[in-house]
Amino acid sequence: MSQPTSDAPSVFARLARGVYRHWGRVLGGGGVLLALAVWVLLQGGHLTTGTIDGIEASRAESLARGAAAGANDQTLAVIFHRDDWTTDDPRFTQAVASVLERVQRLPEVEAVVSPVGAPEAFRARFVAKTGHDLLALVRLKGGEREATAAFPAVRAALEDPRLQTTLTGKVAFVHALNELLAHDLLRAELISFPLALLVLLWVFRTAVAAMLPLVVGGLAVLCGVAGVLLLSRVTNMAQYTLNVVSLIGLGVAIDYSLFIVSRFRSELAEGLTTEDALARTLDTAGRAVAFSGLAVTVGLAGLLFFRGSYLSAMGLGGALVVAFAVLFALTVLPALLSWLGPRVDRGKLPFAHTNRRGGAWHALATWVMRHPWWVLVPTLALLLAMGLPFRRLELAATDITALPAHTEARQGAETLARLFPREAATRVLVAVEFPSGNPFTPERAGALFDASRRIASLPGVVGVESAVDLVPGMDRATVQRMAAAPPQALPPELGSARAAYLTGNVAVLQVLTSQAPSSREARDLVRELRVDRAVGDGRLTVGGQTASDVDAAAFVKHHTPAAVGFVMGMTCVVLFVLLRSVVLPLKALLMNLLSLTGSFGALVWIFQEGHLHRLLRFEPGPIEPSLPILLFCTLFGLSMDYEVLLLSRIREEWLRTGDNTHAVAEGLEQTGGLITSAAAIMVAVFAAFSLASVVVVKAMGLGMAIAVALDATLVRVLIVPAMMRLMGDLNWWGPGHSWRSRARVKQREVVP
Repeated sequence: MSQPTSDAPSVFARLARGVYRHWGRVLGGGGVLLALAVWVLLQGGHLTTGTIDGIEASRAESLARGAAAGANDQTLAVIFHRDDWTTDDPRFTQAVASVLERVQRLPEVEAVVSPVGAPEAFRARFVAKTGHDLLALVRLKGGEREATAAFPAVRAALEDPRLQTTLTGKVAFVHALNELLAHDLLRAELISFPLALLVLLWVFRTAVAAMLPLVVGGLAVLCGVAGVLLLSRVTNMAQYTLNVVSLIGLGVAIDYSLFIVSRFRSELAEGLTTEDALARTLDTAGRAVAFSGLAVTVGLAGLLFFRGSYLSAMGLGGALVVAFAVLFALTVLPALLSWLGPRVDRGKLPFAHTNRRGGAWHALATWVMRHPWWVLVPTLALLLAMGLPFRRLELAATDITALPAHTEARQGAETLARLFPREAATRVLVAVEFPSGNPFTPERAGALFDASRRIASLPGVVGVESAVDLVPGMDRATVQRMAAAPPQALPPELGSARAAYLTGNVAVLQVLTSQAPSSREARDLVRELRVDRAVGDGRLTVGGQTASDVDAAAFVKHHTPAAVGFVMGMTCVVLFVLLRSVVLPLKALLMNLLSLTGSFGALVWIFQEGHLHRLLRFEPGPIEPSLPILLFCTLFGLSMDYEVLLLSRIREEWLRTGDNTHAVAEGLEQTGGLITSAAAIMVAVFAAFSLASVVVVKAMGLGMAIAVALDATLVRVLIVPAMMRLMGDLNWWGPGHSWRSRARVKQREVVP
């Protein structure tokens, strides 16, 4: 253990002594923060599914918002069914009419479209061939947030004891997704806390010490979630940010507490008083926690480069919960330790042991030092092989298939596709904006007719719905005559239907394809539609779910290089300040990339290609566009926990002895058990989130669990020591001294 040469206490030591003298006030402050967090949680927030500002798909939706046919996102598809009534039975139609009349009176409802009282040609679209099913469309007011908030009231109004009612649509999907995310969050926490406690009991062998990290973890998560809810009132915050924040906060808070409690107990065992042990603990492990928290925050700050999207807000939420984890680990936890003192070892378990280091880590360290090439080459090959599936990555936003099969929205979508295939077809929104004036003059109607026929001929298109496609078989001249006719000269149903596709100076076309929204064919169709944008003197803009997928993937791809460069560059700076070496930060970047390579490859192999879909209970499909960059920014920082822990101990031994091989072996022997214990806790926490019903949360939890497991075993315990053994004294090269001689200046080291 290194000794400081200066008599001046460090900031961390002064903090420790201040907390020791005023531990009651510190705990009181923590209690106030807890009370405020609980109050905010009771108030709730304004969470969404997550949007990206400024993309073309959003602009198309905005242009078409005034047209009834352009508001797919706020429209509910309602299927009415009764086994013993047919659709032409007056009792059926009267029951449906009374329900829809009640719904129409709701202030949240903008319009209702149904076959009741409609012309026969229109009615055929909304009556199933089964003879027992009717379809109605209920359009809600406002945007996604307002429509989702209104859904429960609308759903209740649609209930009728005479009918079986099934709802689907984006609003129903979002509502079901939000409920599942809340349920997943509660279940994951109920599972992860006991799992973490079991690992902590195994690590500490005393009940009191094992409970302390859980206290800090609970405080950090509660305050972090409260912070997210507050942020959601002023910025676009996705619903599953709560799950991500809980996942990150619980993992890092317990890890940081593990480092501090472990070091405190070690210092007490050396015979130090409680105050001195606490000062030494924060001067070593506390410093490591501060640097680790800074590294994690730097990683999450990479998400700020995705300005205008929910990713940026998610980065703020993640950084906030990490800040709370560091704050409580350096204040509330030391206050608890000040109060407990030697009582931290109370509640010893019957299977307690005294040899924490054991011979296994000594034997492993010795073997790695003797056979670095035999360790390095096969392990590198294994990680690179695990990463190969990532080359086949496909990205698409979360859709209805992310919901479990038992949810109403999912069942409704499948019923809609079976009974009303045209209404269930994937719809690509095309909004044609003209410079000004009426979008349906004879000249513009002719241009819309030409564009509609061109679009209808594209591969995969099964139909086009627009103001020029109201009557099958109409030619261009007929369309232009209809455009020239005064509205009162048109049949009422034709006039109202045409108005559904026109708003202001914008004409709306719905392009129907039988391909799934996330399919490659549907994305190719969106790109093809954007090739030729001219429609007479107007210009078309493409929107809809598939277009949003295309734009989101392009948005993420465009901003990723800057985010990755920032994270890697700032991580190098943080590690250079800590280790005073140029080589070790660069090596750390390479090690982090290796951990991520294996995790990303496993993500594609499992969730995109579906190799474990029966075991994990999900439907394979493309990866959510935000997931890879979210994992990168989060895990790049989390990996620094183990890097800081291992390299700080190695550097301490190198400064003491000047022997690189001995320093690496000793550092691995002293920290190997702590690294694997901390990783076991994180894996337990993250694995609990992999049990989620929502695929994106399941993938996030499992991806992080795999990355941490690889990082703490293959990378930190095998590859890092092997590489450092091979590089020798070059590891310690830095400005101001030769790589052939060790530094002679003693400093306080970060040694948890």
